[in-house]
Amino acid sequence: MLNLVRWIVFALAAFAMNFPVIVTLVTSFKSARELSTNPGLLVKAPTLESYLAVLQVSERLNIFLYLANSLIAAAIGTGIAVLLALPTAYAMVRGRFGERTLLPLIVNLRAVPLIIFAIPIYMMFQWLNLLDTRLGLGLVLAVVNVPLVLVILVNAISDVPVDLDEAARMDGASRTGILLRIIAPVCRPAIATSLIFGFITAWNEFLFGLILTTSKAVPVTVGASFFFATSAGGVQWGVAAAVMMIGALPPMLLGLVMYRKISSSMIGGAVKG
Repeated sequence: MLNLVRWIVFALAAFAMNFPVIVTLVTSFKSARELSTNPGLLVKAPTLESYLAVLQVSERLNIFLYLANSLIAAAIGTGIAVLLALPTAYAMVRGRFGERTLLPLIVNLRAVPLIIFAIPIYMMFQWLNLLDTRLGLGLVLAVVNVPLVLVILVNAISDVPVDLDEAARMDGASRTGILLRIIAPVCRPAIATSLIFGFITAWNEFLFGLILTTSKAVPVTVGASFFFATSAGGVQWGVAAAVMMIGALPPMLLGLVMYRKISSSMIGGAVKG
């Protein structure tokens, strides 16, 4: 009986937390006529017309371009963030370099509204000719990702015994060799988690995609809004729901597939020793 109650509570909690996603998914399978008469969660006549409308490429709307832009920019932003954060985290933990000052300063940048950085970044990118480019968007996403990735890697490296470094140093390994051959393999789950969280964060970024891109490098988070409006000024709710589901699918699948790596990395420090 107790297990039944637990499952009921879990089911209700899961339904409540995923209710917006469920509503969006249901809406995407309704026709425009049914949406005006049936606001409930049951679909009387499921249809794919909204998805077909989104996948239809035109001169003004191209969902495949938006998805490609997001994929490339997120990959750049995540890869650069991990490459920068890994040696930085090693220096902070092993060398006690900036652990009490630099780390809190970098992490606290995530508490500052990103809109504050919009004007200087826009002016800088305009001077460097990086506006409306995948590289420019990826560089900004790397800056957004660094605090999160740095925290994950600092915690992971802190759990690695110093004895491994000393043993490698006695064998003649340099600091770079220790980082690449000892620390990186041991912290592989944390690095994988950093890549996953960084990719999801970069994929979902909207503000800088809106400010720094106009046509060629528009990410899916911004491009999705182009599908909403009708010629009469209304909102195509079915099309809007369909494009949101398509845009949310890659990070959702990534999180589901890599769930075990994420969970093992998150609890690794808690069960150590």
